[in-house]
Amino acid sequence: MDNKRSMKVFLLLSLIYVSCSSLQAQMSIPRFEKGERVVFVGNSITHAGHYHSFVWLYYMTRFPDKPVTIMNAGIGGESAWDIKDRLDYDVFNRKPTYVALTFGMNDTGYDIYMKDNAKELSERQVAKSLESYQEIEQRLLAKNKVTKVLIGGSPYDETSRFNNFILHGKNNVILKIIDAQRASARKNGWGFVDFNLPMREISEREQEKDSTFTFCRVDRIHPDNDGQMVMAYLFLKAQGLAGNEVADVTIDANDSKAINHKNCKISKLKKEEGSLSFDYLAKALPYPLDSIPRHGWGNKRSQRDAMRLVPFMEEFNQERLQIANLEDGLYRLTIDGLLIDEVSSERLANGINLADYPNTPQYQQAMKIMYLNEERFEVEKRFREYLWTEYSFLKKEGMLFADNQEAVNKLREYLPKDPFLRASYDWYTKAMYPEVREVWGKYMDAIVNTIYKMNKPTTHQVKLAKIR
Repeated sequence: MDNKRSMKVFLLLSLIYVSCSSLQAQMSIPRFEKGERVVFVGNSITHAGHYHSFVWLYYMTRFPDKPVTIMNAGIGGESAWDIKDRLDYDVFNRKPTYVALTFGMNDTGYDIYMKDNAKELSERQVAKSLESYQEIEQRLLAKNKVTKVLIGGSPYDETSRFNNFILHGKNNVILKIIDAQRASARKNGWGFVDFNLPMREISEREQEKDSTFTFCRVDRIHPDNDGQMVMAYLFLKAQGLAGNEVADVTIDANDSKAINHKNCKISKLKKEEGSLSFDYLAKALPYPLDSIPRHGWGNKRSQRDAMRLVPFMEEFNQERLQIANLEDGLYRLTIDGLLIDEVSSERLANGINLADYPNTPQYQQAMKIMYLNEERFEVEKRFREYLWTEYSFLKKEGMLFADNQEAVNKLREYLPKDPFLRASYDWYTKAMYPEVREVWGKYMDAIVNTIYKMNKPTTHQVKLAKIR
């Protein structure tokens, strides 16, 4: 069968499996097991994005005794035909046990949508992308012991009115690639998660209230930190992790008895006049949410801003404390002697979510992990900038991994006309030395080792003292 005919058959098979709603968009994605080595492969949305880092932060805090390793293998500007050329060096050489792959944004082109023959040109782009993907698919199939997940990429936002520059029809072309990804995942028994449809549904819902809402205010392409957190949410949800609480405690104040304690241990329960106290040891930490719009594309919105868009707190971040049959009144809640809140007996009877309180000792412990993970993310980005320079510039010059003065001189020729290279050039001039990369790698390892030493929950004394 020739390539053209093969491609027609592949596209036809893809259409058979098209889902019609976000409820049908996801397939089962295995959870990461202890010791898993996960590589996220993609374009700039992965390269400079946070979603994989946010996913790792969940595993760092929710499963402190099950360390995993998550690695970024995104390179800005790449399509499927670029990704296939770096699979060995950038993916398989890392000895992954789990590969999550996304592509499609660059594959579908940009300026072609401003041309009269946009439909024809876009069809060519899709065919080229899927032809390259067929090679990727075969190489992934050869890795029998590796879990594979395909990700339908985030949308190109055509509906926001924050500006008038829109590449009309681009996202519909992206959907053709996503349909093919979905079909491939079904055929091969791989996992699949769609970011595109759920994020479009959120955007269109929010745009009914504010026509300028978008996840991608810079260019309609790259989600900011709130969008990256939504992507992490969708990935974790596809892994079946919704409803997996930090902890769940119910105490009957009358009987001074813990009638429920899920994912935690309750001891030294003591009732005195006007107070109730106990020792509390959870098996997990609450998920910390960054309120600073750091890094990311656009750098305008934070991880926490996503909480109004998806029910992450309700589904993934419940540290529930319920006190039944407590004498009516207002109570001072302290943990390890620190004032957390003043709470009514009615609220306590209904249950409160301790993960809503950034001032608890356990949340503060999780915050330290979040900041360390951010530092790891920043160091990892240096490697991504180095590899972006290698594959985006030096490869086409026949100087891939030359890492010498000749390569530097060649890059200098591009500097005046390429702002992206100007942003990465300094990192390349450092990372070209293997000794520098080795130190950076050891630093990242040290950060991760520190995280997995300090992410173990400790026992806290919880006390409720009646105020009135």
